[in-house]
Amino acid sequence: MLGIVGIRPIDQAAYEVLIESRSMTVAELGNELGLTPQRLRPVLRALRERGLVVRQPGPPEGFSAVAPEVALEALFLQQERELSEARKIAAQLGDRYREASSWRHPPELIEVVHGGEAIGSRVEQVMRTARDQVRFVDKPPYAHLPSALHPVERDLLNRGVRFQGIYDRRALEVHDLRTDLEAGLSLGEEARVVADAPIKMILADNRLGLIPLESESPTLNSALIVHPSALLDALDALFGNLWQEAVPLALPDEDAMEPGPLSPEDTRLLALLTTGMPDRSIARQLGLSYRTFQRRLHGLMRELGAETRFQAGLRAAARGWVTPPLAEQPTSELPDTD
Repeated sequence: MLGIVGIRPIDQAAYEVLIESRSMTVAELGNELGLTPQRLRPVLRALRERGLVVRQPGPPEGFSAVAPEVALEALFLQQERELSEARKIAAQLGDRYREASSWRHPPELIEVVHGGEAIGSRVEQVMRTARDQVRFVDKPPYAHLPSALHPVERDLLNRGVRFQGIYDRRALEVHDLRTDLEAGLSLGEEARVVADAPIKMILADNRLGLIPLESESPTLNSALIVHPSALLDALDALFGNLWQEAVPLALPDEDAMEPGPLSPEDTRLLALLTTGMPDRSIARQLGLSYRTFQRRLHGLMRELGAETRFQAGLRAAARGWVTPPLAEQPTSELPDTD
């Protein structure tokens, strides 16, 4: 675990033994670790160089551990300084890369990736370049059918990277409701739904984009990696327009839900109903038979005092049970209040 600051497992084991003892000789420490003096001395030398142990006057020669809150904190601070410097260099390289990109030939602004495994690997790489936000439009085809929240998305959400996802209605039928969609929403993903998304895409900040080469193919066999260019700007604008038109997807987070008029099951049903998904698809997502789904739906409509689904949607929105589409203005067009 301490390998991040250059401490090998064997060094850590020796340090932990010394922490539990005031002082040990080389022979005592070697016996405890099962190491010969010849094998132990490079370990002690590495620990001394990192300021984790000090030599005690002998004979016999002995060693003791420096307090972790002193020794390890110094290593962590050094690591942070080095990481900060590395980020500055990375930012400078990024500026140079973008400057060079403006002089690139058109073929160099787009990469073509073939094969499901290669595409999956590049999807992870593209997302991990994001510092602020990842935006995506999810629709078939897929390199690999989604079954749970993507581990990279989970990692980035936990690190504070914003995720905005637009789901094509057909995508909602593919994703697992609880292990994928609700898992992402509970971590902070913002999700919306459109009836028919024009293209599948992933955008990492304004640095990289990924789109399929053939959007109507039954499987995702080829994809394009888009570097900063007019095409990437167009994808950015397309996402913004789709986001304003899409319907918010508000699925329940059972761990965070407070007692209210709707059960988690009815909240799921109502949320999926507002997306316009077909009844049988909603029933499959909820794990219900079609007859049971109809019974639950009619019970919900009675509770709302609605005779039609449209009326039910309006009354649910009026009660705050569902979130209506938002009429958003692009940030650049918001009025100046200063």
